[in-house]
Amino acid sequence: MTDSLNRRDILRAAVAGAALYGTAGHAQSTWPSKPVTMIVPFPAGGGTDAFARPMSAQFARLTGKSMVIDNRGGAGGTLGAGIAAKAAPDGYTLFMGAVHHTIAPSMYPKLDYNIETDLIPLILVASVPQVVVVNPKRVTAATFPEFLAQVKANPAKLNYGSAGGGTSHHLAGELFKQQTKTFITHIPYRGAGPALNDLIAGQVDMMFDGLGSSAAHIKGGRIKALMVSGNKRSPAFPDVPCAAEMGLPDYNVTTWYGVWAPKGTPTDAQARAIEEIRKAVSTDEAKAVWANQGAEFANVTGPQFDAFVKGEIRKWAAVVKASGAKLD
Repeated sequence: MTDSLNRRDILRAAVAGAALYGTAGHAQSTWPSKPVTMIVPFPAGGGTDAFARPMSAQFARLTGKSMVIDNRGGAGGTLGAGIAAKAAPDGYTLFMGAVHHTIAPSMYPKLDYNIETDLIPLILVASVPQVVVVNPKRVTAATFPEFLAQVKANPAKLNYGSAGGGTSHHLAGELFKQQTKTFITHIPYRGAGPALNDLIAGQVDMMFDGLGSSAAHIKGGRIKALMVSGNKRSPAFPDVPCAAEMGLPDYNVTTWYGVWAPKGTPTDAQARAIEEIRKAVSTDEAKAVWANQGAEFANVTGPQFDAFVKGEIRKWAAVVKASGAKLD
């Protein structure tokens, strides 16, 4: 999609972002002077936690001040986002959101916050490509072209599991169907975990999943990866072709995670938060966690992250409208 930054665009934007915030980050040497609360709008143990907790551990080690993870799950991540938007803008409450929060404006008509005006985008901390995965016993295609030919020859015969209506898993499937002019039956679940379990068990044919959660099962041979999204292969799975290679240059779908601050947070606190979070996710310990999940740290900050978020909102709004996606 031209409205959304692909991974090459993200890396280009990072250069400008680093220059913009490189000197401003020293404006307030006293921050943090006390523990920082990071609101995570999903239950403990989920995909956001997988990045928030290692990041918080390194933040504490480097700054000497703890970063307390406050899990506020509910309503597809929008409950926690609303709480964060209303938090005191003193620099000591931050919010770790995800791609889901750029889908939510199109799926939840009565949100009590506006992601574009009530929260300030600070830094994009992780980006994980989506991967097309199949159960090898139910889908015998050995390559993506073989799979695509099978889907086109058998409309509505194959199905895909998702974490539920309106989730990134669901809309990644709808975007795939739009761009390939195919039809695959959507099977919604209450969470990505149950959907993935049923894929492994052979209850559904395929998923459009985040590479991080599928990686171990791909390596174990329980599911087969046919294609990763975007314009380059994943270093974790160099033998799996990317979407651009397969004739889908606009299939740029990532499960990404970023940090925001409440509107009104002082600019010096924003700059320091960006600097310290950047340092935390650049440590060798964090890099190992990111690599294990097939994730990248693009170091996109401030206005560049804001532009990325706005592009994602437009992209997913178009997918929702075209597909007629609704909440379960």
